[in-house]
Amino acid sequence: MTRFRLAASTALVAAALAAGAPARAEDAPTSWQDSIKFGAQIQSGITFNPAGPKTNFGQALTDHPNQLMLNQALLTVSREIPKDASGWDVGFKVQGLYGSDARYTHYIGVLNQAITDRNQLDLVEANVTAHMPVLTAGGIDLKLGLFSTPIGFETIDPSTNAFYSHSYIFSYALPFKHTGGLANIHVTDFLDIYGGLTTGVNTTFPTGGDNNSSMSGIVGFGLNLLDGKLTAVVLSHIGPENASYTPTQSVGVPNANHYNRYYNDAYVTYKHNDKLSFTTEINYTKDDLIGAEAFGVAQYVSYAITDTVTLNARGEIFRDGKGFYVGYFPGNLDFINFERGRPSTSVGGPHATYGALTFGATWKPDLPKPISGLLVRPEVRYDAGLAGPKPYNNGKDNGQFTIATDVVLTF
Repeated sequence: MTRFRLAASTALVAAALAAGAPARAEDAPTSWQDSIKFGAQIQSGITFNPAGPKTNFGQALTDHPNQLMLNQALLTVSREIPKDASGWDVGFKVQGLYGSDARYTHYIGVLNQAITDRNQLDLVEANVTAHMPVLTAGGIDLKLGLFSTPIGFETIDPSTNAFYSHSYIFSYALPFKHTGGLANIHVTDFLDIYGGLTTGVNTTFPTGGDNNSSMSGIVGFGLNLLDGKLTAVVLSHIGPENASYTPTQSVGVPNANHYNRYYNDAYVTYKHNDKLSFTTEINYTKDDLIGAEAFGVAQYVSYAITDTVTLNARGEIFRDGKGFYVGYFPGNLDFINFERGRPSTSVGGPHATYGALTFGATWKPDLPKPISGLLVRPEVRYDAGLAGPKPYNNGKDNGQFTIATDVVLTF
């Protein structure tokens, strides 16, 4: 899946005309304004940890144990470009979030100091998109503005994920968001080429919204093979991401612009049939300043036993050889202050290799309007330190067992 691909059809009109019948008013193509959509989504969940630690180590967005969390209240206004667009077309997306997830998903310089409580405000996306029928038969899709990263299998939007909890790869080895431009060139029916420029990871504009003064880039490709049964997305984001030193802050890195961070991610999905699918994600991340590398691989399996119930499994191994990537931030503003190069409390994990097994189910019943979607996702997860010191329960345990569930309601 590609999270940023931009559906309208005139098939009914064509069929009516072919049959010699007049087209009904509701079958007529909608105007640009009529295709604007308004949406709302709420996610709330709880993670039970029988060990009773202060934090669920290794679970950034579900870090508070034995407490009901409002992860997201999401509002969206958008106009999507049809997937089969053949001419010039323009769309947009504006999306805002209130909830505990905002502690980690903030852009630097946008609402990140507006609220100091656990539930905070966040601007997730604000961008314009365009389809341009140039260069290739499939044309080019262009996105400009603030947008969620296209890199990685899991997403900020909970409705597209299989589980309530997130992988180590998503939580610690990938960007959340970018500011800049991203182009998707549809070279052939089976090959897309991606390229773009951004201000960095979770950053906005150089004055007050970036932690250094250097640009970063996105590059990669996507494949669509076997009539859509086999797909792959391979993307990299490269550029300086450490905060620059300033005398007023007395925190940061001298010459931060000279040290790159490399986020490299590939995921391949094979849809065996309408019920069974497999996704394999591989990740390699490196920071030049620290010399820290992280390796991760995650395997997902989904099986739909009925139209409304799907069973899911995720197995993951993640290596943080210098204890640079995995950790937790106890204060509500600690993570954003760390990114900004401001004083903060960060508790790094040990030099360790982590393993995690997660088993769960997704129940999605049909409900009447105005509810357009409901997901209930119970899960059982076991995390373990495979090599290195004990990482869980403040260094007391080599493993962590959690039971969780969330509800995602879409209007």
